[in-house]
Amino acid sequence: MSRWISLVATAVFGLSVIPAAASAQERIQDTTARKMPLKVWGAQFEEFEYRYSDDDEELGVWSGDFFYGTDELKVRWLTKGEYAIEEQAYEKLENQLVVQTPVSDFFDAKAGLRFDTPDGPDRTYAVLGIAGLAPQWFEIDANLYVSKDGDTSTELDAEYELLLTNHWILVAALDAKVAFSEDREIGVGKGLVSTETGLRLSYDLIDRSFSPYIGVVHERKYADTADFVRAEGGNVEDWFAVIGARLSF
Repeated sequence: MSRWISLVATAVFGLSVIPAAASAQERIQDTTARKMPLKVWGAQFEEFEYRYSDDDEELGVWSGDFFYGTDELKVRWLTKGEYAIEEQAYEKLENQLVVQTPVSDFFDAKAGLRFDTPDGPDRTYAVLGIAGLAPQWFEIDANLYVSKDGDTSTELDAEYELLLTNHWILVAALDAKVAFSEDREIGVGKGLVSTETGLRLSYDLIDRSFSPYIGVVHERKYADTADFVRAEGGNVEDWFAVIGARLSF
């Protein structure tokens, strides 16, 4: 009789241990999952727009970002372009392939390659930069470029979003380029090359996944770069009315 009592007690104890062990295993798996880097992927277009200038020039313009990886390390394909609608030709086409990793709570470092198709010969550059959120909530993207011929330049993109309501957002943007050496073949002079400033009013239709906007953009070239443009009969300053949308996937 004592033998049967012992067997029953052992069985009851075993059945009570199984749920506890399963629960512990679930907690271990859950903790491990939380510690694993979160994989992220997606695509977004900060600019996808039509521009009409004060001298009747029409452009299709985009600035896109395709990314895949984790919070600790991701790969990004950055693409920018301007397409002259009447001439049916690209005025600017730039692609970057970079890897990006955090260096602080608010900034990431990135490195990779940039491929350009400007007026004139194509160009390839090494890229080193930082991107993140500066004080006062300015979004900053700063890059250093070095070509295979040793030509160096920098570019600063800064953006600020003013939330007018839960859906209406006013976005101010600045893009400034500086060259430390001349590249006459593609019309770039030493010093401040160009600035582009924009002001866009957007409305969030689908949780910031689709935000149509209207706005105005001002472009200007400076110093030797402006002289190269004048020599070719081009404009050194343009104003554009823009209509477009911000897209996220």
